[in-house]
Amino acid sequence: MKNLLLRLLLVCAGLAGAFIAPANAAVEININRGNVQPLPIAITDFISADGIGAQISAVVEADLKRSGLFAPVSRAAFIENIQNPDQPPRFEDWKVLKAEALVVGRIVREPDGRLRAEFRLWDTFGGQQMMGQQFFTDPKNWRRVAHMIADAIYERITGEKGYFDTRIVFVSESGPKIDRKRQLAIMDQDGENIRMLTNSNDIVLTPRFSPSRQEITYMSFEGNQPRVFLLQLETGSREVVGNFPGMTFAPRFSPDGQRVIMSLQQDGNANIYTMDLRSRTTTRLTSTTAIDTSPSYSPDGSQIVFESDRGGRQQLYVMGADGSGQRRISFGDGSYSTPVWSPRGDLIAFTKQSGGKFSIGVMKTDGSGERILTTGFHNEGPTWAPNGRVLMFFRQNSGAGGPQLYSIDLSGYNEQQVKTPTFASDPAWSPLMD
Repeated sequence: MKNLLLRLLLVCAGLAGAFIAPANAAVEININRGNVQPLPIAITDFISADGIGAQISAVVEADLKRSGLFAPVSRAAFIENIQNPDQPPRFEDWKVLKAEALVVGRIVREPDGRLRAEFRLWDTFGGQQMMGQQFFTDPKNWRRVAHMIADAIYERITGEKGYFDTRIVFVSESGPKIDRKRQLAIMDQDGENIRMLTNSNDIVLTPRFSPSRQEITYMSFEGNQPRVFLLQLETGSREVVGNFPGMTFAPRFSPDGQRVIMSLQQDGNANIYTMDLRSRTTTRLTSTTAIDTSPSYSPDGSQIVFESDRGGRQQLYVMGADGSGQRRISFGDGSYSTPVWSPRGDLIAFTKQSGGKFSIGVMKTDGSGERILTTGFHNEGPTWAPNGRVLMFFRQNSGAGGPQLYSIDLSGYNEQQVKTPTFASDPAWSPLMD
């Protein structure tokens, strides 16, 4: 991780002006209003001696557009050709295009081989700079710099952290349905830079990201025995957490990354346990004759949501982190599963089966305010972006084929496929990169 920090350094000095716009700046998006009208924004090709500037600005544009909150103006409509990003633009040329914000930039190769990426964000109607930043990085990390720039713009305009400088770990599925190979894979949140993390023929399932570090847990049936592994993504080192016969989902981390929570099956029923990753000691939290499974911590670590069929069918329950105060929170038609607590702490995402279809939805932590975001033949496995505004899940359509990854925001309107070269399932979203 320290090497990663050395390779990618955010320079916190301004670019010939303050980063923060005056209090009367007009460009902002209120993302708490529900269905938000996308903000028109113009993103110019960053100036560079080669094509790297245009590549970086294209990734910035794609990130912002995919969020559903920004509507990039077509480059073919641009009137002004930005030659010097240090000079104020001709604001009238951009106001004619109804571009409320403008992004300009420059990419320079330093004598030591690093890239220096600079950008400025302008409020075109207010006629003022909103922010300016620069980054230094190894050229091979140019895509990551683009994601960081998109995050900075997203945060400046929406007031909330972005989620573009993140990764997704998932199960890559290939081959015929009756003999499908399942490998662990990782990619950037936009589907780029895919690489395999496992290469054996053993089945892998349900990877889970640590909320505090770039590490994951996952299940593997090596030797036809379900085992849970802990994998450090930066170093590639792997260790066995334990052998867990009857386990169907990998454990999830506690918010501090020091413990995992899981469901273990014994004598036909399943109960929820926590394990301290340092001492490997386990603590039992539920004790029923039902199937209690899929536990997920609240972001402050004080509560746990899980699914249980103790009432006759799968429903969602919440309890204290010590197992106290177990109470049901889902009461709609159908059955509920795979609950995941939002990083913001305000919502719980879930899979709901009703009427022969599977839906991805959210509800408040007391079970009120249930909203279905998307419904299909088979949708499952929601995972939250670290800002709690976007979900990713996998979908299996009827007929031939296999599962694919999709993302959707909390409005339910901005649903998009995240394309992968193979079938894909069980996504898990990383925290923001350090």
